[in-house]
Amino acid sequence: MALPEQVHSSPRPGPLGRLGGFAFRHRGSVVLGWIAALALAIGLSSAFGGEFTVDYSTSGSDSQAAQRLLEERFPAQSGATVTVVAHSDAGIAGSRVDVTKLLTELKGVPHVVSAEDPFVTPGGVSADGQTAVARLRLDVVNPADMPVEESRKLIDLVEAQNSGRLGTAIGGQAINLADTGSIGSEGLGLAAAAIILLLTFGSVVAAGLPIIVAIIGLVVSGALTGLVINLADAPEWSTSLATMMGIGIGIDYVLLMVTRFREWRLAGLDPQAATVATLDTAGRSVVVAGSTVVVSLLGLFAMGIPYMRGAALVTITAVLVTVLASVTLFPALLGFLGKHVERLRLPLVRRRPATSVTADGHVDPSGFWLRYSRFVERHRIVAAVAGIGALAALALPFFGVQYGFPDAGNNRTETTTRQAYDQISNGFGPGVNGPLLLAVELPEGLRDQSALPALAQALRETEGVASVSQPQVNPAGDTAVLTVVPKTGPQDAATEDLVQRIREETVPKATSGTDLEVRVGGVVASSIDSTEDLASRIPFLIGGVVLLSMLLLLVSFRSVAVAVKAAVMNLLSVGAAYGVVSLVLDGGWLGQLVGIDTHTPLPPFVPVLMFAVLFGLSMDYEVFLVSRMRESWVRTGDNHRAVTDGLAGTARVITAAALIMIAVFIAFVPSPDIILKVIGIGMATAILLDATIVRLVIVPAVMHILGRVNWWMPQWLSKRLPELHIEGHADHHLPPKPATETPEPVLA
Repeated sequence: MALPEQVHSSPRPGPLGRLGGFAFRHRGSVVLGWIAALALAIGLSSAFGGEFTVDYSTSGSDSQAAQRLLEERFPAQSGATVTVVAHSDAGIAGSRVDVTKLLTELKGVPHVVSAEDPFVTPGGVSADGQTAVARLRLDVVNPADMPVEESRKLIDLVEAQNSGRLGTAIGGQAINLADTGSIGSEGLGLAAAAIILLLTFGSVVAAGLPIIVAIIGLVVSGALTGLVINLADAPEWSTSLATMMGIGIGIDYVLLMVTRFREWRLAGLDPQAATVATLDTAGRSVVVAGSTVVVSLLGLFAMGIPYMRGAALVTITAVLVTVLASVTLFPALLGFLGKHVERLRLPLVRRRPATSVTADGHVDPSGFWLRYSRFVERHRIVAAVAGIGALAALALPFFGVQYGFPDAGNNRTETTTRQAYDQISNGFGPGVNGPLLLAVELPEGLRDQSALPALAQALRETEGVASVSQPQVNPAGDTAVLTVVPKTGPQDAATEDLVQRIREETVPKATSGTDLEVRVGGVVASSIDSTEDLASRIPFLIGGVVLLSMLLLLVSFRSVAVAVKAAVMNLLSVGAAYGVVSLVLDGGWLGQLVGIDTHTPLPPFVPVLMFAVLFGLSMDYEVFLVSRMRESWVRTGDNHRAVTDGLAGTARVITAAALIMIAVFIAFVPSPDIILKVIGIGMATAILLDATIVRLVIVPAVMHILGRVNWWMPQWLSKRLPELHIEGHADHHLPPKPATETPEPVLA
């Protein structure tokens, strides 16, 4: 027999409980308010929205100084370029008419200001006479500023000329951006999440609530992005990151609250009282979990890098909007659907009792998870050692990772950019794909120009240099540029050594006694400078994020052990994810499974970004798990019961939430953009490890080992920290339990 619905007179609920009650009662107004907020966000973004801009150069670096010097004094050498390659096994000279015609057509495309003639430009034809290369100079400095439709015109013209007799391809960063395309990762992630929710709840209504809240939060935050990028420069991929986060945490947070709402309904509360109780318990966990994500993302500000701040702001906006939707829109939707949360059940999903009500009125978890929790307790030492050892082993490959920025040589073989890259490497040598640009400032004008030939000769004699162009002087006579082609490819360690050799040995010796000021720039030099700069800033990020997160957990759970353990476990899971990413980037069989078939460097900002995001997401599961443990601890004072009840009561939710988050991140793995692919792989791996090895094995095992120490905090510190009661006041919401009634189990 089902428990009668009762409106229980209880102590006044907390702020979130009162907010949930207000949203439930005024559900129509709350829903209309969200619709109005969406319309307002779209209108403001249309009127005042900014454009995505990004500068990956390192502030104050040698490469940035070279780029700025060229932009200011040698604009003809600072614009973005596109490379056109033509190859004929019979000799490229026989196809000169076709190549010239193609270049003439390309010059007619908007934003193309000039095109080299490879047959008259020194070095334009390979030594074997089979390959010609010509550079198109654009009127934009940043390749991202080249309109995609114009880049597509260039690609179409080149591909139209491609034939069996003459092979043509086109490369360059602007072309790469246009050729990347999209696969609709957001839709794939939502579809996978919907399937998991349906299997978890067995009800279309219960499964639909997290999807609805996540989509609305995503749409509103997406509309606000235009305003955010007016405040800070942000790369275009920041929207994909925000989408990952918005969908993932939006569904996870509402999944947690739908589960708790069903438990409160099982305990006998009417829909409104159950909504208030849900917000007063699970709602607190959601707010704390969202706060940890925001705190982690704020750590990116400690890096002092503009585009990282912009990406963090865009993502933080998505997180905040999602949390706000979870605690306002969700209870409003319960006002409409709370009585029907078990409706529209799937006929193929077996009905089984997931929970029951205990004698003291608390919801008791299913037997499977109780048995599993007790198994972990019996083997706690073995479980802790094995789990930590597995994470450490997975992290080992990260120590051999190569940092750098992927280029066209890492693209799929069927792309025109990869074909252009390979043809250039085969015909002219690998270094032509990553030339160094030396910007030379000539304070004394003509007098300094006489020293340029000696500098060029010194560069030619430098170990690792394949060729050096003749110095080109700007019309004002105060700046010169030399192009240095290495013997090795852009991602070769020898090329990095060459850059350092030129900066530290060749240039100082060649310019001694002159007024020449030489800056070494180019994509390769910029990548080296960026990597070194980020490496020096990472300790600030890790230290700031870890300390702030520990402080938040210390205040939330009033436990030193919980805060320290969470930080250590999260560091282990992030490190293991880094190791898996390193294995994938190695280009072996594991990399080929996800579309990476060459040894690929890891962009230095990716592990930084992953750390900030993953540390926050890992804290989510920590909050979900430990808040239920603390709830049981406060009620019983028994650590064994607290750990067992907490694990058994949340394992199913954490498993479902993790599967959803993994599905959302994996949906980005098929992306042709290597950066998005790597981020998706790393985050999906980290969530998988965190929700299985960490939360379901190591955390309960360690907490069983520590015993009552789990909940210890010095008295002096306890008096100074605020009491948040993250576990809520569950007892306040329980209705009087009829002694003769037997509850009917909730069907999942």
